[in-house]
Amino acid sequence: MYRFCESPLTLTDALRLKAEHGAAARFVAGGTDILVELAGHGGAGAKAGVGLIDLTRIAGLADIWEEDGALHLGPLVTHNQCVRSRLVVEGAFALARACWEVGAPQIRNRATVAGNLVTASPANDSIVPLMALDASVRVESAARGSRTLPLKRFFRGVRQVDLADDEMLTRITVPLQDPAPRGNFIKLGLRRAQAISILSVAGSVGCDGEDWDSAAVTHAAVALGAVAPTVVRATEAEEFLVGRRLTEETVVEAARLAAGQARPIDDLRGSADYRAAMVETLVARLLRQLRDGRERDGWLERPVTLWGDTEGRWPVSTGQDAAATVNGRAVELEGGMTLLDSLRAAGFVGVKEGCAEGECGACTVYLDGMAVMACLVPAERAAGSEVVTVEGLAGSSAESTELLHSVQQALIESGGVQCGYCTPGIVMSAAALLDERSNPNRLEAQEALTGNLCRCTGYRKILDAVVAAGRGATR
Repeated sequence: MYRFCESPLTLTDALRLKAEHGAAARFVAGGTDILVELAGHGGAGAKAGVGLIDLTRIAGLADIWEEDGALHLGPLVTHNQCVRSRLVVEGAFALARACWEVGAPQIRNRATVAGNLVTASPANDSIVPLMALDASVRVESAARGSRTLPLKRFFRGVRQVDLADDEMLTRITVPLQDPAPRGNFIKLGLRRAQAISILSVAGSVGCDGEDWDSAAVTHAAVALGAVAPTVVRATEAEEFLVGRRLTEETVVEAARLAAGQARPIDDLRGSADYRAAMVETLVARLLRQLRDGRERDGWLERPVTLWGDTEGRWPVSTGQDAAATVNGRAVELEGGMTLLDSLRAAGFVGVKEGCAEGECGACTVYLDGMAVMACLVPAERAAGSEVVTVEGLAGSSAESTELLHSVQQALIESGGVQCGYCTPGIVMSAAALLDERSNPNRLEAQEALTGNLCRCTGYRKILDAVVAAGRGATR
């Protein structure tokens, strides 16, 4: 699948390795895009002989901080970290909302915002708010040092960025405003989760007073995703909004102007005509939300992450030459393949392959305490780390004297088990939720299972089991 996987412990070493290998090696952080591509499931297909440089053991790259009037994200900051970050939620809410719309908890635990930018699909969710927020990126190489460029100049076309073969994106910067303008992100997809955008919009609007019904707009930014070769700004709509009150007439005209700047195409997810019409609808919806202060409707105060007590950070001191610890015992896992394939080759066949591209969740395992899709993790990342599969779940909990985890028992009692193929992944996600909050409600159970598909039936009895397992644990 890939020729090698190196795991540098410093940024200097990572840049040196990239300079040595050039285009023959790819940086990997989350791996949620590149492993699908290398397996031939992605649009670019497999690339023979490519190697990986895994960045996840380098300290200090997963930080989010505020400095010099700006918000900064390191290259290993994941989508779930943005969702849980007070700095992001308060200073760049549109980005937090977009990160929440990416994939499912298991994917958000691995997928990085920087990786989303480098992949450079116009349908990528986090690009849209960052474009509206006037973000910039810093890239570095061992030979030429660093350079900073506005995000709009970073993108050259569909899946094309201004990044040389020896360069790495090392920082994302978002300028902050005081007071912070209102902002939000709206995504249109074919389903509620695990969906590629048909189109998306993000916006940031500031006014010259607290009463938004009478105040004039002083700042307006609207970005459109999946309607052009790159994410674009609706500049005509922005210019029209400044100086006007957000009356219904203003909202309607701004939405019409934004739709006029879209250049969508026909594809499997939607026609160009449909996309153009929905740009107008979503921009109007966005502006009404901001005007009425409803941009945070539905936002959970403590979103589900399935990352245990890790705070979303991978341990960086583990030795990449050591054996993996799988269900409490040392195991030498074969490299050059996904963690899913390597675990199954080692006899842990409870981990199932349903799609091999992060769509179904049947391969969910815990890696260093975080729920992940094993089909999207290089096997080498498990070296020196702890892995828990469904075979070791009961023994990893406080119920270690029992044969079954409480979630497994509840699934049996509720009739939530059908063919059983998807069940291991569902059990792992549900158990991670119970570790995160002992008595989850139904909405939290739904959020925890957004990355797990059951192809036999509906989800009512599965959700019944998760909620019942939580209630049983609190009795």
